[in-house]
Amino acid sequence: MSDTPDFETALKKLEDIVKKLESGDLSLDSALELFEEGIKLSRFCHTKLEQAERRVEILLKNSSGQERAVPFESENEN
Repeated sequence: MSDTPDFETALKKLEDIVKKLESGDLSLDSALELFEEGIKLSRFCHTKLEQAERRVEILLKNSSGQERAVPFESENEN
């Protein structure tokens, strides 16, 4: 992971790693190497999500500086 991917690229790579690990067709060394890369990607994605959450919280502060709770509705919820 020498070049820093964007969130979507990192998530896609992580999904690919999970599929390869789930296949069970890897040597122990290959599986451990992929697992290590997956952990790095997972941490990267988690950090990006935390940064996005902080940005959203800043944007949702009202004029007096107090944060207000706003429920998040995903596209799949109705």
